[in-house]
Amino acid sequence: MQRQKSILSFLKKPEPSTGAKPAVSDAEITGTDTPPEKVPRRIFPDSRPSLFSTIQHKFAKPHSSTRYWNTGLVRGVKARGLWVQLCDGGENFIIQSLPLGFDASEDSGNGHLVVSKHPSEQHALNSSRTVFPGGDKGSLLLNNLEDDLPGPETPGMRPLVPRVKRVHEDVCDFEAKADFSLQDNRKRMKLEQASGVSKKIHDEDSDTISKFEWLHQSQIKDANGRKPANPLYDKRTLYIPPNALGKMSASQKQYWDVKRQYMDVILFFKVGKFYELYEIDAEIGHKELDWKITQSGVGKCRQVGVSESGIDDAVQKLIARGYKVGRIEQLETSEQAKSRGSTSVIRRKLVHVQTPATTSEGNIGPDAVHLLAIKEGRMLEDGSILFGFAFVDCAALKFWVGSIRDDASYAAVGALLMQVSPKEIIYEGQGLSKDAQRALKKLNLTGSTSFQLNASDACGDAFEVRSIIDANKYFAGSSDSWNQVLDGVVHCDLALCALGGLISHLSRLMLNDVIRNGDIFSYEVYKGFLRMDGQTLVNLEIFNNSADGTLYKYLDNCITSSGKRLLKNWICHPLQDVDKINNRLDVVENMMADSEIVSHIAQLLRKLPDVERLLGRVKSSFQSSYVLSLPLLGSKLLKQRLKAFGSLVRGLRIGMEMLMLLQNNDVMTASLSKVITVPVLSGSGGLDEYLSQFEAAIDSEFPNYQDHNVSDSEAETLTILIELLVEKAARWSQMIHAINCIDVLRSFAISAISSCGAMCRPNVLSHATVTNSLTATNPILHMEGLWHPYALDENGGAPVPNDIILGEDGSSCTPVTLLLTGPNMGGKSTLLRATCLAVVLAQLGCYVPGRTCTLSVVDIIFTRLGATDRIMTGESTFLIECRETASVLQNATKNSLVILDELGRGTSTFDGYAIAYAVFRHLVESVNCRLLFATHYHPLTKEFSAHPRVKLQHMACCFDRTSDTSSEVDQKLIFLYQLASGACPQSYGMQIAAMAGIPNTVVRAASKARQVMKEIVGESFKSSEQRENFSTLHEEWLKSILSISKTKETDFDDDAFDFLFCLWHELKRSFKEN
Repeated sequence: MQRQKSILSFLKKPEPSTGAKPAVSDAEITGTDTPPEKVPRRIFPDSRPSLFSTIQHKFAKPHSSTRYWNTGLVRGVKARGLWVQLCDGGENFIIQSLPLGFDASEDSGNGHLVVSKHPSEQHALNSSRTVFPGGDKGSLLLNNLEDDLPGPETPGMRPLVPRVKRVHEDVCDFEAKADFSLQDNRKRMKLEQASGVSKKIHDEDSDTISKFEWLHQSQIKDANGRKPANPLYDKRTLYIPPNALGKMSASQKQYWDVKRQYMDVILFFKVGKFYELYEIDAEIGHKELDWKITQSGVGKCRQVGVSESGIDDAVQKLIARGYKVGRIEQLETSEQAKSRGSTSVIRRKLVHVQTPATTSEGNIGPDAVHLLAIKEGRMLEDGSILFGFAFVDCAALKFWVGSIRDDASYAAVGALLMQVSPKEIIYEGQGLSKDAQRALKKLNLTGSTSFQLNASDACGDAFEVRSIIDANKYFAGSSDSWNQVLDGVVHCDLALCALGGLISHLSRLMLNDVIRNGDIFSYEVYKGFLRMDGQTLVNLEIFNNSADGTLYKYLDNCITSSGKRLLKNWICHPLQDVDKINNRLDVVENMMADSEIVSHIAQLLRKLPDVERLLGRVKSSFQSSYVLSLPLLGSKLLKQRLKAFGSLVRGLRIGMEMLMLLQNNDVMTASLSKVITVPVLSGSGGLDEYLSQFEAAIDSEFPNYQDHNVSDSEAETLTILIELLVEKAARWSQMIHAINCIDVLRSFAISAISSCGAMCRPNVLSHATVTNSLTATNPILHMEGLWHPYALDENGGAPVPNDIILGEDGSSCTPVTLLLTGPNMGGKSTLLRATCLAVVLAQLGCYVPGRTCTLSVVDIIFTRLGATDRIMTGESTFLIECRETASVLQNATKNSLVILDELGRGTSTFDGYAIAYAVFRHLVESVNCRLLFATHYHPLTKEFSAHPRVKLQHMACCFDRTSDTSSEVDQKLIFLYQLASGACPQSYGMQIAAMAGIPNTVVRAASKARQVMKEIVGESFKSSEQRENFSTLHEEWLKSILSISKTKETDFDDDAFDFLFCLWHELKRSFKEN
């Protein structure tokens, strides 16, 4: 009857209370068949209890146990991801979502369920958990099911059944079972599923809690006992209490002895045929690879694992997501361990650690993967700062060292980061100033990850680093002596300190073989090349762009991966040597004229593997027999080593065939010999004969080298072959570099042939020099039919060509400055970029987009383009604009090319105009470099219209005369993208605003306001109107004449004669015009 009453209570109204309170029983009472709500409902407390009373049963969980409670306050009740508060006798409910992961040990102030009821009322709450036996009688824990789980059907959802029959069926079921009745098998299955999920959630909660207190976030410390809040905290180490270590088993100690020194590394622990991750590493494996955490493994702690067959794939996935990964391998088999005693534990050791910047396996792509170490030196008297750096490409087994001198803008550091594009950057935490660290973050446009070196891994002084290199015989396999390389580096001690930090870091990662067998070279960021800082590379969209077009993609027709890497290096270092530029152009021209040989080259290059990295992999395996002694792992590495060696030999043969093909062509041989150096290939002692011996050995000993299990005897043969090949590593590297150069030069030729517009061979002249005579040779930039190489129109055609002519007649008074005006969107920025790109292409040795191109060599390109800010570093748009301009004013020379676009727009009109005027005048009269200055400050055109060194031009536009409207504001503006003489009358901002969708009423109001402002502001610029016939330079000349006339000496210096000559030239021109 009790069961019948509980069911009937949902089908009829409650009877009035008689005042007697029923006894509270501890026996379980079966609840109703109502499901949990799929989406937790939020019901705000108000004075409408009837709204909740109709759905109150929906919040009860279906379970066999129900308890009554009669306390005034129930504490510690929490659902997973849910906070429920009941108050005022159950009439008012608040349901709020909480983050997952809260546990019942927290106090009620952090989200416990609080239920307040009136003493005269009783409530029953179905729970899947029983009351905690030692706590309050009212303490319980709710378990919130997943939202998408189907629940049992409610009474309202059942088919219509007579009431008497339904009650009779329920009574029969109650007598047959101790649990509440289920309507059918389908409902039972759903309930079991819900219970299973509840258990799963409970298990996951227990799995995410570590059994080690010293791993809890609040207790974790580094090896020196410092907590994460300490500025000196070392996140790479872990403090484990001695008593905790003493209680560990032998295998546990093996793992934690390594892990406490490599907390920043995910460590796979080899156990039999599996690799396992524990505790914090297990959480990462669960998060990144979706592996299930279990309580087992070493010491019955949290762990995830993978079999031997899946370890390589798992490691590559974790590295691709930015993690460092190491392997603790077994040094012996279980049988070998048992032979030392029945209780002996298998010896294990950390073999090597892979990081995103040191990986040399898997699909790492064609781009170079670099690890960069940087060391800041002292500040010089002029305020400049010295930096030493060293970086490594572990896949190619190459190291580079160098130094740079930088100013407060850190432009050289930005150039280094753009050129190297490191995956990781390491530096001394106390050895790099705060400004330098901020600059690294700000200028790090390639997404590199920065790491600080600890005191134990600090760079050290130069003497200490030299001692370490000598003691460990590092760089023994380098083709050049490391001492000779460093002696050729400016500030070599600083570069050596950076190299020491890099060596220390690689040693910690167990990569001593890389250091020992690696080649080392010096690296120049600027010296001897066209200088472009990091911001210039960004502004010109050399490597990155929001769209698809970049200079690198335009030139990248390389077939080999090593060719693509060399192409990027060449783009970062355009030449200044005219002879070298012309030598490259000769090869490109010959390739364009001989399509047949270019086709043969392409066919051979397509068969070529990445021989540069293969040579590095083979060299790194030289004299590294320790890893081969490991059980199981050794045979796998031997198989990989044989495959790499065989692929290298086959690849070298293909490359040699290509070089010998070119040597048979006299024309190509003559031009190529000036660009590349090819070792002796044929004849006695040539590489051809040498390579044939390796091919014969592979054919006889390892015919199936790509999938061959190497035996012990074959391993010795392979070791001898590798040793013999590495003996001539320098000559192989020279040959590979020649192959890469041919691939890049062929790419230049293909770019010129496949271009959609006119291309020409540039005529590059040496630097402008001042002669002993009165005449001076000025820089020249003369381009006809110039177009942007990858800013194509909608149909893929070339943009409108234009002519840029600066310094054409060699006179000191010839304009080398272009003051450019024109409407917004008229093509000014495109023209500026196209000019810079043409210079870069010409000094790379490429053909230039245009009909003709003549220029004297440019030493530095400066660009001030676009409007950007860096909010996170507190740098406004105008501040960045001024800093870039300051770099131009401090470093520009007569042979530089300067591009300034809308300087002064980040501040007020008068301040902006004043800055633009002062900067423009300084560059024109003091520096006299090739300058393209785009502006919307039209008074500048009046101020410098008569200046003999300034040329005024604008981007042409016109109005659509077919429109019916007579108002100029409403007429459609047509951009012609054609460079025209003279200044543009206005910037047509109203028309651009209308094109952008600003309402016509607003545009018309702005047009009226513009006219009023023009009349008011125009009074301030009336003096500039007088400059049309008398420029600032004329003032300087007049002052010079007056000063010369007052001197009593008759022996004038050259500067005085130059001024007189310029004045004579101007007077002569004025008379001719009049």
